[in-house]
Amino acid sequence: QVQLVESGGGLVQAGGSLRLSCVVSGSIFFRLDTMGWYRQAPGKQRELVAHISNGGTTNYADYVKGRFTISRDNTKKTVDLQMNSLKPEDTGVYYCNTITGRYIWGQGTQVTVSS
Repeated sequence: QVQLVESGGGLVQAGGSLRLSCVVSGSIFFRLDTMGWYRQAPGKQRELVAHISNGGTTNYADYVKGRFTISRDNTKKTVDLQMNSLKPEDTGVYYCNTITGRYIWGQGTQVTVSS
């Protein structure tokens, strides 16, 4: 069974940075999967903020372009999200999964950006 474990969240002031990490265990298809980072803001639906293909091609939601960078390590089966110039509207619980949400969602990691 595939497990997704996110970490790295916390409380940060606006303009600060955080680096999130997701460990994907139990997957034999990780190298083939396009992986994404999602966030769920309070009272809102979960949304995809960035994704990275098995070949390393990246794509970002407009509101994080130029601020967030997604990366992956196929050997370690990890997906990271470097978040810079954080804004209060970036607050939410961040999750990783494939872009189809194939796996059971992990617990996520809370990011809180204060103004």
